[in-house]
Amino acid sequence: MTQSDTKPIVPHAAKVRTTLSGRASEGMRDVLAGNRRGPRGYLLFVGPAVIASIAYMDPGNYATNIQAGAGYGYGLLWVVLMANLIAMLFQALSAKLGIVTGRNLAELCRDSFPRPMVLAMWLVSEVAAMATDLAEFLGGAIGLALLFDMPLMAGMAVTAAATYGILYFESRGFRPMELIIGALVGVIGLCYLIELFIAPVAWGDAAQQMLTPQLRDAAALTIAVGIIGATVMPHALYLHSGLTQNRAPRASVAEQRKTLRFSNIEVVLALAVAGMVNIAMVIMAAGAFHAGNSEVAEIETAYHMLTPLLGGAAAAVFLVSLIASGISSSVVGTMAGQMIMQGFVRVRVPIWLRRLITMIPAFVVVAMGVNATEALVMSQVVLSIALPVPMIALVLFTRRASLMGEFVNSRHLNALAIGAAAVVLGLNFVLLAQTFGVPIPGIGAS
Repeated sequence: MTQSDTKPIVPHAAKVRTTLSGRASEGMRDVLAGNRRGPRGYLLFVGPAVIASIAYMDPGNYATNIQAGAGYGYGLLWVVLMANLIAMLFQALSAKLGIVTGRNLAELCRDSFPRPMVLAMWLVSEVAAMATDLAEFLGGAIGLALLFDMPLMAGMAVTAAATYGILYFESRGFRPMELIIGALVGVIGLCYLIELFIAPVAWGDAAQQMLTPQLRDAAALTIAVGIIGATVMPHALYLHSGLTQNRAPRASVAEQRKTLRFSNIEVVLALAVAGMVNIAMVIMAAGAFHAGNSEVAEIETAYHMLTPLLGGAAAAVFLVSLIASGISSSVVGTMAGQMIMQGFVRVRVPIWLRRLITMIPAFVVVAMGVNATEALVMSQVVLSIALPVPMIALVLFTRRASLMGEFVNSRHLNALAIGAAAVVLGLNFVLLAQTFGVPIPGIGAS
């Protein structure tokens, strides 16, 4: 008899407990049952909001924040703050939907609406996912190309390899992916913390203008529309509900309530970090460019001007943050696209194929010689068109008592969600009208 013949058979449950995700699930079960307490137990529930928060730190935000800081100093910080608060609200609703129903937003749309509408929603959402990936993929490639002085196409190839490498860990369970994305979020945050020490900052003025709504001219309104209009990312709303639907074991209403409380805390903390990163982007751009280079509006221009203004270290740190943002958000975008397809039409393709399909538009754009920053802007326009689909659906589902039970939105929460949705969708309409040259009273040349 060989050694392999005498090898003990390990039950499947025991194997699961030895994996990182298995141990996390077991730990969460202990916390919900009251057998484990303390900060380390609560940290087991951290993950979904951290992954979703990447959508608010993706390369699509960089150009807008740079333009806001360069053109208006600290004057539009209040817009960034308001946008972040709206994002917190809708990501919390998305997480709640998954926790309470055990289904994600795309699945509920599929089961609740007529099939023609579902197919239309799926197609719009797929286009949005590809547009999101275009911005994220290009952002990482631009950062690599500038930092290592390589052709943009080579930067895209490296970005592709890096995202494939990270996506490999998705097959290992939810926990490894959460830790990897969390580490990249940490890199982005650390980079902008360093930038704030390098760039000159008038902290008193920044704090005051963050809490003082004002728009100096019509051009400021245009930038504010760009910041808020593309705040809530369609793919992040779909993804967050999917990340929470089966992640934590919950056998009772009390356990659901406890899970929901942990989720809300995580949403606030994760989106607060994302908001601080965006605020830091604006502050850095204000300190570096506002005094003498207020026309700076592109990522490449900002990088080339940072070196003579703040030194090579500031420019390099800026690009490191952009690379981390591009790679992590590209991974998350692929995960969201997979969830959207599976939820709407019950089709799941291999993750490598999904990644390949969503990469193709970015390679085509670069091969055609399209300006990368212009491509980023157009991707945000596509997102603006697609945003009403998940946003309105999320409000409808979370206010439905037959679906949410005792966790249905309160009257005040409904009013807040409807008001916030009206603000975001209204500003998206303004953004689209501007893009296609439709004149809007009060918004024009400054």
